[in-house]
Amino acid sequence: MLFSQAFGLPVVTADDATTVGKVADLTVDADNATVAAVRLSGATDRAEALAWTAVDTVGSDAVIVRSRVTAEQGHDRVPAHHRILGSRVLTEHGVEHGTVRDVAFDPVSGRILTLYTALGEITGTRLMGLGSYAAVVRAEPA
Repeated sequence: MLFSQAFGLPVVTADDATTVGKVADLTVDADNATVAAVRLSGATDRAEALAWTAVDTVGSDAVIVRSRVTAEQGHDRVPAHHRILGSRVLTEHGVEHGTVRDVAFDPVSGRILTLYTALGEITGTRLMGLGSYAAVVRAEPA
């Protein structure tokens, strides 16, 4: 699934089908190359983000969280958010690799599969860091 496909999806609880908000963005844990959290818009409670561990499944029509209780827990463990889409991409040697246009991720595990940049594709395993300035990736072996 692509980040762009997830944006705007309703986030619904599995236990009582309550909508808790919509996907506004996804927070990336660059150290583990995974989605760490779902950022919400229109949240029905005080949570602005849900830890990925609360997510049961991501489909083409909705993001399902296990329960309202699960959705309300864990948001304090969500890492700092840096938007990856539109982020400039640099190798660890400072070589530019365009900007991130989209990101493919596994909707079950949250693992980052591919960064789609203006200059081509980068496998998620090469992601090293993400900050306010850039996404940093390992250079391809020579």
